[in-house]
Amino acid sequence: MKKHNVIFIILAFALALSLLAGCGKEGDSKKSSASQDNPTSNSNTNPSPSKETITIKGIADLVPHSELIEFVTPKLAEQGIIVKLVATAADNTTNEKLVKGEIDFNFFQHEPYLKEWNEVNGYNLVNAGDIHVEPITAYSDKYSSKEDIPDNAVVAIPNDGTNEYRALRILEENGFIKLNPETATSLSASVSDIEEYLRPIEIIELDSAQIIPTKDDYDFFITNTNKALEAKITSAKLFSEGSDSPYANIIAVREEDLNNPAIVALVKALQSEDVRQYITDTYNGAVIPAKLDN
Repeated sequence: MKKHNVIFIILAFALALSLLAGCGKEGDSKKSSASQDNPTSNSNTNPSPSKETITIKGIADLVPHSELIEFVTPKLAEQGIIVKLVATAADNTTNEKLVKGEIDFNFFQHEPYLKEWNEVNGYNLVNAGDIHVEPITAYSDKYSSKEDIPDNAVVAIPNDGTNEYRALRILEENGFIKLNPETATSLSASVSDIEEYLRPIEIIELDSAQIIPTKDDYDFFITNTNKALEAKITSAKLFSEGSDSPYANIIAVREEDLNNPAIVALVKALQSEDVRQYITDTYNGAVIPAKLDN
């Protein structure tokens, strides 16, 4: 065989191998592209697409407030709304933190308290929605009914304006005192507004946080049911506010956030039938769903 024929055959064979290798790479490339376009082609898993989320921060009292927030958190997360509680104990700086934008909402107070705070401090925080009522209640470790309470009994009541009014109102409703009629329009009162003692009792005005820790010092005491729930007291319930109490606990926000979609969704979730049923089933009357406007 001539030399140039041998060279030609070798070159032809090399070219054939090169073409075959190129086809193989092209096939692999197509397979890889198809795999990327259809991630389920080689897998049984189907990852959910990423969803944009928004986070709202708040402060809520522990019981029942933060428990209700926790109950609705999964449903809100499905809508892309992440609720983050930065604290589960409100204090006298909580509204100020809301004003300053450190949080987006708070959940610990009723509207009369909020209005009083606004007037004193010159701000305009607003109610985004009524959620539940904690009927203020008289408890005792010494007596099991109000009929058992002796003359000259000592009772501790909270000393902040609206809760003191609530305490004095249930003392009036249960035949212990008579209030000045003008207190009914102001929704605030102190012992100086008592017109007459119908039964002789001594009333001690205290910061609400101090009542339960010192309850052994009194014949009976009046406090908010959420504080009783948090303290897990077993004291006898003597009498309480009725179900028509105007003191619903609210979601408070800055005025400009009243129509914030995330806040609206939070309130809607907390006012849902699921939450109302959860309140009824969980708290045995110590917390009741707020009456909602139709």
